[in-house]
Amino acid sequence: MPKHSDATTPQGAVKRARRVGSKLQSDAGDLRVASFPPQMGNDCRLLILGTVPSLRSLAERQSYAHPQNLFWRFMGEMFDAGFDRPYAERIARLHARGIGIWDVLKQCERRGSLDSNIVVASEIGNDIPGLLTQYPSIAAIALNGSKAQQAFRRHVLPELKRNGSRVTLIELPSTSPANASISVEAKRERWHLLQDWARN
Repeated sequence: MPKHSDATTPQGAVKRARRVGSKLQSDAGDLRVASFPPQMGNDCRLLILGTVPSLRSLAERQSYAHPQNLFWRFMGEMFDAGFDRPYAERIARLHARGIGIWDVLKQCERRGSLDSNIVVASEIGNDIPGLLTQYPSIAAIALNGSKAQQAFRRHVLPELKRNGSRVTLIELPSTSPANASISVEAKRERWHLLQDWARN
């Protein structure tokens, strides 16, 4: 089976998001949210992991869809993959530079979009060790924000240590607009270090 299945393409991710997102938070009592499929290209070198999609991302079926989230601004500055381009083209441009995106959590319970509202006991991690096996070219994982870092340490890191994984972990400040404790300039400086891991 080829690595680059439809589920990992931008179009495949959107199709699956339509199926999954339409079932999430269908009423006030339903707090479950789930991640999109991994969006990976061949020979991925750098995997960027968020926590789990926001309600805006689920509604628009796009990762980091909130216009005040800095993720796509930084991707535009570094890789010409900013908000001014259609979503599928942004993803394709990241793939061309050896960058994939996914989330640490497969699903969880959360009221609203804030990571601070995630019910820790409800967390189920994505199979990131399995993804690293499928894509052995991944040399680094960048973790977008403290909540993604905490969830990664709970659900993923123990297995990576057991497997003897040598992947480099890069902890970055959250690009979410809710993270106002760090200036945009400080975030930009940290995020722009990812250029060292991208394919030329």
